[in-house]
Amino acid sequence: MMTKYLPSLLALLTALSALQCRRTESSGDAAPYFSVTFSGDSAMDGRLLLLISTDDSAEPRFQISDGPGTQQVFGLDVNDWQPGSEAVFTKEDFGYPVQSLSELPAGEYFVQVLLQKYETFRRADGHVVQLPMDQGEGRQWNRAPGNPYSKPRKVHFDPAKAGNISIELDQIIPPIEPPKDTEYVKHIRIRSKMLSEFWGRDMYLGAHVLLPQGWAEHPDVKYPLAIFHGHFNYDLGGWRTTPPDTTQPCEYNERFQVDCYNRLVQQEAYDFYKMWTGPNFPRVIVIDIQHANPYYDDSYAVNSANLGPYGDAITYELIPYIEQQFRGIDQGWARFLYGGSTGGWEALAAQVFYPAEYNGCYAACPDPIDFRAYTVVNIYEDENAYYTEGPFRKTLRPGTRNALGHISATLRDANYKELALGTRSRSGDQWDIWEAVYSPTGKDGYPQPIWDKRSGVIDKKVAAHWRENYDLAYILKRDWPKNGVDWRGKIHLYCGDMDNYYLNNAVYLTEEILEKVSNPPYDGEVDYGDRAEHCWNGDHTQPNYISRLRYHRMFIPKWTEEVQKRAPKGADLRGWRY
Repeated sequence: MMTKYLPSLLALLTALSALQCRRTESSGDAAPYFSVTFSGDSAMDGRLLLLISTDDSAEPRFQISDGPGTQQVFGLDVNDWQPGSEAVFTKEDFGYPVQSLSELPAGEYFVQVLLQKYETFRRADGHVVQLPMDQGEGRQWNRAPGNPYSKPRKVHFDPAKAGNISIELDQIIPPIEPPKDTEYVKHIRIRSKMLSEFWGRDMYLGAHVLLPQGWAEHPDVKYPLAIFHGHFNYDLGGWRTTPPDTTQPCEYNERFQVDCYNRLVQQEAYDFYKMWTGPNFPRVIVIDIQHANPYYDDSYAVNSANLGPYGDAITYELIPYIEQQFRGIDQGWARFLYGGSTGGWEALAAQVFYPAEYNGCYAACPDPIDFRAYTVVNIYEDENAYYTEGPFRKTLRPGTRNALGHISATLRDANYKELALGTRSRSGDQWDIWEAVYSPTGKDGYPQPIWDKRSGVIDKKVAAHWRENYDLAYILKRDWPKNGVDWRGKIHLYCGDMDNYYLNNAVYLTEEILEKVSNPPYDGEVDYGDRAEHCWNGDHTQPNYISRLRYHRMFIPKWTEEVQKRAPKGADLRGWRY
């Protein structure tokens, strides 16, 4: 690890002799630029983040992104960091987008330091790992309750001049109050036996549950289950029982170039409430699963060597519990999945890995479902994720674009950001969670990297493991003779052909596979939005900034019509249609 304590020569020697800190050899003679201390009663482990900004409109901890407007972050791991001891940032500590403090231009900056605290997990596989635990915030390092930080402070920094800026962590992010139950929305949280056994400590799953209109007045009715997958939500998204708050200032959405987008979002949520409680909307139970974990804001809803058996825990613990509590039909034909982006991948993955437990998936703008197009990388054939190489130059691969094809970040940019935020797949961000879910566990107990985070060189052995276990298109093709009967008619894919993250590339490849399978044919749907960005979901009648807010109203009626074709003989298709 990269912890460094330089309070004094005597203290340093004492710390080294006690093995209370570890230092990289390359940083042994590096002069300190920033030193950080904290007061308290016990030592801490974690990732210490030095945040540097030219913009005082928000705290630096909220200004780190993949895009060109990002501010600066440097990170170092601290282990057994003692109260009063100094953790020191030098030119050797990795940063993003500038990689070394020695390269930062001299000037005036707003500076803040935050510690992403780690806890020690003694897993059932015998590995002992240090990871951050979700504290109800959705595994967000800059918002996690209990993380200590400093208030932003204006400083003059010049890497060419000797000196050290001292900072104390004197603030603590406060706890988050759980959401409250209402007439329609209930919140549940259960201890998962499977996950607790894997992690060696109590682990929980939860869900926001939306009850159908008339649920209390029809105590004998049992309902289908609409399973919405997506990122962590504090409360049920897309639901509002009151009209938009016009006292709030209008907020301009730069991505969609729409003014007052905040009020439009509220209006869409209120419109859905009126539809839900109206006379003609299908009566089903909606659940929004909460499965934040030590690596990310959700688990990707599959079993994983590094995250544990989340797929089984959701399918065989959480869902049956919800159906029992709220009168679900409790049969695979009466459950369906939908979601976008991460939720799109999860909807398809759950249908793929549990063919008979779910009766349809509607996957919009899914994360890469064919690793021949892992966004813009073919992990099986390409040698390097960051570059395409010719005889005289390397060309960086794009990471993010808009509908016109303009690039705002490269794939290397996003990965360097994550490397600054956390080593060993611990950044809590996108590329690291894919690695944590799909990779085998390394000898150190952490995910084996799919590629070297600094150089981008791909590990083909890890890629082969990904293909056999999580490449959904490959698995569909491989296992169609075995599971095609249970997959037939259940797969629906939607993606904009100008998806910001190039996710449409994997959908094209998957469509080619689905169109060729037979005995039985796939009998599903693949559709594309012309010039549509992330996350287009199949509605050709509305702009993307509207349709992305309508998942519930789009896919619930769609499934309730389709289920009549796939329900078993004698299934109750009328009792819940009052």
